[in-house]
Amino acid sequence: MSSAVAPVALIGGWTLAARRQPAGFDSAVDTISALAARGATDRWLMTVALLCVGVCHVVTALGLTPAAVAGRIVLALGGVATMLVAAFPLPVVGTSAAHTVVAGAAFGALATWPAFAWRRRDPGPMALRPTVSIAAALVLLGLVVWFTVTLGTGDRVGLAERVAAGAQSCWPLLAVLSCRLHTRRAATTHSPAQVG
Repeated sequence: MSSAVAPVALIGGWTLAARRQPAGFDSAVDTISALAARGATDRWLMTVALLCVGVCHVVTALGLTPAAVAGRIVLALGGVATMLVAAFPLPVVGTSAAHTVVAGAAFGALATWPAFAWRRRDPGPMALRPTVSIAAALVLLGLVVWFTVTLGTGDRVGLAERVAAGAQSCWPLLAVLSCRLHTRRAATTHSPAQVG
């Protein structure tokens, strides 16, 4: 449940919070953090969404027992860092060192956790196989790099951030669904034949 709530809370939060902003707010340009910044209209909407996403990642990390412990720890750290993003909002004007550090930690942890989550089981859940886990981490890291580049250029920062954050919030759900599918297939394969 927590892995499904995270992307809904994040995407729903930034969509609803953006609608509450005054004319001129552009989701393709303005960041998610701007929606929770001091002085933002109804900043509590994005703050609650970020807190919810962080808690969801921690709960998912606790329950995703088929994943390697290291990956689960990194996912949980990403969740805690996401909660800290809400705790250290951007000021009305300028930037915040604390916000920048925790946002960077959240993006880094949520991009790399799949690389630590794989297990050497044949055949294990698809999302936890080494090749898939490493590929997922590389894609998520690539999206973070794109976002980082846009921070320097100022071109479509909001779009790049939303694509990166959205993908990061969806990968735990895909990992959980992969584990559930694997468990169902294993149960079907090992169930006694029907007598008829």
